[in-house]
Amino acid sequence: VEVGRSASSRVIFNTLEFGLFFTVVFLLYLALPHRAQNRMLLGASYVFYSAWDWRFCSLLALSTVIDFSIGRRLGQTTDPRARRRLVTLSLASNLGILGFFKYAGFFSSSLQDLVGLFGGTLPTFALDVVLPVGISFYTFQTLSYTLDVYRRRLEPTNGLLDFALFVAFFPQLVAGPIERARHLLPQIIRPRERSLESFNSGGWLMLWGLFKKVVIADNLGVVVDAVYRVGAEPTAAEIVVATWAFAYQIYCDFSGYTDIARGTARLLGFDIMLNFRLPYAATNPAIFWRRWHISLSTWLRDYLYISMGGNREGRARTHRNLFLTMLIGGVWHGAAWPFVFWGAYHGLLLIAHRALAPMLARLRPGGRVGLRLYDALCAFVVFQLVCLGWLLFRAESLGHVGQLLRTLAGPFALGEAGDWLPPLVCLTAPLIVMQMFQARAGDQEVVLRWPLPMRILVYSLIMMLIVIFGEVHGKPFVYFQF
Repeated sequence: VEVGRSASSRVIFNTLEFGLFFTVVFLLYLALPHRAQNRMLLGASYVFYSAWDWRFCSLLALSTVIDFSIGRRLGQTTDPRARRRLVTLSLASNLGILGFFKYAGFFSSSLQDLVGLFGGTLPTFALDVVLPVGISFYTFQTLSYTLDVYRRRLEPTNGLLDFALFVAFFPQLVAGPIERARHLLPQIIRPRERSLESFNSGGWLMLWGLFKKVVIADNLGVVVDAVYRVGAEPTAAEIVVATWAFAYQIYCDFSGYTDIARGTARLLGFDIMLNFRLPYAATNPAIFWRRWHISLSTWLRDYLYISMGGNREGRARTHRNLFLTMLIGGVWHGAAWPFVFWGAYHGLLLIAHRALAPMLARLRPGGRVGLRLYDALCAFVVFQLVCLGWLLFRAESLGHVGQLLRTLAGPFALGEAGDWLPPLVCLTAPLIVMQMFQARAGDQEVVLRWPLPMRILVYSLIMMLIVIFGEVHGKPFVYFQF
């Protein structure tokens, strides 16, 4: 079974097509009353998704109908056994669809390799299946609804069109954030209010997200691809610099998508959740995962880690639960062994941090200056550990991982990466400066609190950099493949 990677949508946030699409949607939205707005947004969301491949709109509709129907049945029955059967049906249906399209090839080839180790053979089947874009995201989103209804944390909705819009809402459909029905459904059901503040916030988020994607991420991708391409023979220093570059590439690519999604939604009167909160300033691995891909990490915590027992059953089981949660998080990202090892690596980091936390707490110095230096050192170490994980994430195969690690274990001379350091520094400098302001103010949208002349200057500078240095060919977002 060979499962192909997903193609990119033609209507993605960093294209002119999306600009025209959203302009039409926004003007229609302004002209319509609430219920008509919802119907129009649902139709627009399916048009948006069909621009990638109209055939997979049927999968989106199937997931919607399954979980809407199961949710209503859960609301109508009090029999515990019937409720367990219903939630099991939801899990089996959604995970079965996801498993077929995303993991069939991986499990088939892995089984063939395992049998081959013992001298056996299995028949080879060829099945050309394209991975539907965003299937991992909307599958987890619909599952969260069913699980919340099953746990009686949410009353099921009786409006199929409202629920369908919750599943298919185009700003966050293909790469999140993974919304919860408790947060997004009430915003769909109730009339929405728009204000000058939400318009300013939405416009800023879209501009900043586009800058992070087309200026920082896409240009850093040139450095990363040159070092990580199959057949390249980089030095140890080039691998280190390219891995730093990839850390910022994937952050700016993914958080850029999220910013544009949040900004687009905010212009329409919706508030969707924050997905990143200065993750590379984290001073330990646990804080990193509270700041990186927040919608996924909280989903795994609420529906997997806590369901397995969380930290309620002693140290050994807590460590087991942490490891399995992160392992499954790695598998969620992709059907390949490097993702499995990436998840396992982060599980081990979380276990090590939990074990070492009492000792690290005793090492914290007193005094403001000493504490700041200590936190800066911790953030630097955590960043390097995260980057080692990014090497696993970006490598093409386990053999490629081994090649890169063997090179890293050899001689190291930073000067050998001299061609790559200047673009890394220049491209990340605006991001780091902005994040210093955000961290100091404790406000992700601190720019909106600045005087108008300063805001105009910042907006103009960002737009100028997008025009001069932005990648204009509409490169797909990294997380579309997940």
